[in-house]
Amino acid sequence: MLKIENLTVSVSGKDVLSDINLEIKNGQRMALLGPNGSGKTSLLMAILGFSNYQIKKGDIIFKGKRINDLSIDERARLGIGLMFQRPPTVRGIRLRQMVDLIKQDGFDTEIQAESLHLSDFLNREVNLGFSGGEIKRCELLQLMASSPSLSLFDEPESGVDLENIALVGKMMDEMLKKRKENTALIITHTGYIFDYVKPDTGCILVGGKLHCIGDPRRILKTVKKHGYEWCITCAGEKLSHSSHSPGK
Repeated sequence: MLKIENLTVSVSGKDVLSDINLEIKNGQRMALLGPNGSGKTSLLMAILGFSNYQIKKGDIIFKGKRINDLSIDERARLGIGLMFQRPPTVRGIRLRQMVDLIKQDGFDTEIQAESLHLSDFLNREVNLGFSGGEIKRCELLQLMASSPSLSLFDEPESGVDLENIALVGKMMDEMLKKRKENTALIITHTGYIFDYVKPDTGCILVGGKLHCIGDPRRILKTVKKHGYEWCITCAGEKLSHSSHSPGK
């Protein structure tokens, strides 16, 4: 589904990602962990093609196609979608209008809005006056409407209460299960989302570099116990080339 080869990305002349190599198989769910400022969101922005994230070298390959030079809308039409951590308020356009503009055939706006407890928000301007949980649900509704093959989730549990995490997590899982090819890259700090969306594999991004590919729950447990700096120096960092387990 997605292959990233030797990717180095800069923002305002400063490298934020360095020699990233990553492969996500068709239908796989990958968790991406890392401290603040480590480059996690930058990776998602580069995958989707935001212009201020400049690719200095390397390739992003989606479904066998090199997409480095494609615009954001071209990548979205190919089947890449993003659930922003902090999406903007969009004045002058109602949530219903936004969803109807991007929805794919067979998507029922009313039914899906009801499932996310957003029926009363369809005629409100997008994100205007919304709480943290309402914004996350609004983002998920739009992502579901566009029906991407590759879904990028930027901290879906950030800034929301446990009740909203449960609802968002369950709907994420339901969305990903609709088609076998549905694939996900999920950024998380807490791992709460793992209770609802079971990741197949995980990795750590620290200082713009990837480390320690393996069991996401075990990686998270190790990070909570020892911290990221310890984790990237342990044997787990070589997991992609050996049979060691994370945290050993």
